[in-house]
Amino acid sequence: MPEVNISIGGREFEVACQEGEKKFLEAAAAMLDAEAATLSDQMGRMPESRMLLMSGLMLADRMAGVDEQIRTLQEKVASQEALIEELNARPAQKVEVPVIPSTVKDSIAELAARAESLAEAMEEAIQQDS
Repeated sequence: MPEVNISIGGREFEVACQEGEKKFLEAAAAMLDAEAATLSDQMGRMPESRMLLMSGLMLADRMAGVDEQIRTLQEKVASQEALIEELNARPAQKVEVPVIPSTVKDSIAELAARAESLAEAMEEAIQQDS
C-alpha cells in the first residue's frame, strides 16, 4: 500500500492509500487544505483536531449543497426525458399540402390568355382612334 505525504493547514501527514488512488487522495487533501487555509485566515492557529474537524464540516456542507444541485438536475433531466419519450410516442402528424387540380390551372391559363387578348384589342382600338 503506497504511503502519501499530504499537507493540510501547514501540517504534514503520512497517509496510506490503495494502488491507483494517489491522485484522488491528493485532490481530496488539496480541498481539505484549502478549507483549512480559509479557517486559519479567519481564526488564526488552532489545534490540529479542531482544524481538521472544522475543515471537514465545511467540505461536508459544500458537498450537501452539491448533492442538492445534483438531485435538482437529475429531476430536470428525468422530466425532459419523459417529455422526449412522450413526443416520440405521438403519431407523426400529417401535413396536407393543398394541390391545385389541373383543371383549375387550365382555367386560369385560359383566363390569362383572354385577358391578354382583350388588352391587345384595347391597345389596337386606342391606336386607331389616335
